[in-house]
Amino acid sequence: MLVFCRNTCRIQKLKQELSKSFAMKDLGPARQILDMQIVRDRKDKKLVLSQEKYIQKVLRRFSMDKAKVVSTPLAMHFKLSMKQCPSSDDEKEDMKKVLYALAVCSLMYVMVCTRLDISHAVGVVSRFVSNPGREHWNAVKWVMRYLCGTSSLSLCFSTGKPILCGYTDSDMAGDVDTRKSTSGYLVTFAGGAVSWQSRLQKCVALSTTKTELIAIIEAYDLLITGSNLKLIQQVRKDIPHRLGIAFVVQVLSQYMHSPKNTRMEAALRVVRYIKGTTGLGLFMPSNNMKSGTGYIVKLGSALVSWKAKKQNTVSRSSAEAAFRSMATTVAEIIWLK
Repeated sequence: MLVFCRNTCRIQKLKQELSKSFAMKDLGPARQILDMQIVRDRKDKKLVLSQEKYIQKVLRRFSMDKAKVVSTPLAMHFKLSMKQCPSSDDEKEDMKKVLYALAVCSLMYVMVCTRLDISHAVGVVSRFVSNPGREHWNAVKWVMRYLCGTSSLSLCFSTGKPILCGYTDSDMAGDVDTRKSTSGYLVTFAGGAVSWQSRLQKCVALSTTKTELIAIIEAYDLLITGSNLKLIQQVRKDIPHRLGIAFVVQVLSQYMHSPKNTRMEAALRVVRYIKGTTGLGLFMPSNNMKSGTGYIVKLGSALVSWKAKKQNTVSRSSAEAAFRSMATTVAEIIWLK
């Protein structure tokens, strides 16, 4: 059981309460949990998370601990596709002897915990778990050969500036079967990696520009409204507020499966806005003032409908207020049709 808290008195109190109901032993500061080694360098104020022992155990299980080392997680000559899956009974029988799913799951655990550098490679080989072929298994062994030479790499956290920073990138039609691109993002806080992901995009992009924009939208949407929301709330006082575009990003992210030109132009406007206002914060009114919505609907040159009213909720930015007004107008037009 791992217990952590800023107040040591509360930790001692919790230990005393637990010891009344359970037979327990205090092992002191945590050194290992879930096959992750925890190393503290109090002099330099650093905390290191390592899975070197677990990686070595996985390599020994698949007889890859003495394999020839490679320098990249996945080589360029691997063009994995469904066409390489076994089709004949002899090929399927031969692949039954290979513990492909177990190897991929072991690599995935390493990737999720500490080794973000193999995220893309693990994401690629995991697409063929249901029916892997010999070439797919060669790609898995390549990843293991990479880990064999880099098993000592670890995550390091130090006392850097408390700034949340995100990076995103994508390829172009990397999936041979569906021609979908792959998006990847990395989020760092105080210089240490705290969140990362690599996955296929939901639609087929027609250009590298659209691919990059989809990657940016996905990364920003996850950063604001996804699994990192609690982290952002904790460091809210230390980072610039950019919630003013959160509503716009949320709307655009609904159309990632069909990014038409107009939607991509809207996403590009958001990117240009971010680029030009990197230091802009968000002003939150203290009196909870609601915005007003007004619209007119014309048929030819004649006015057929109009309204002005207060919005039901408080908008956190002019963009959000404008989108709420637009939604009200569209609803009125649909009703009139």
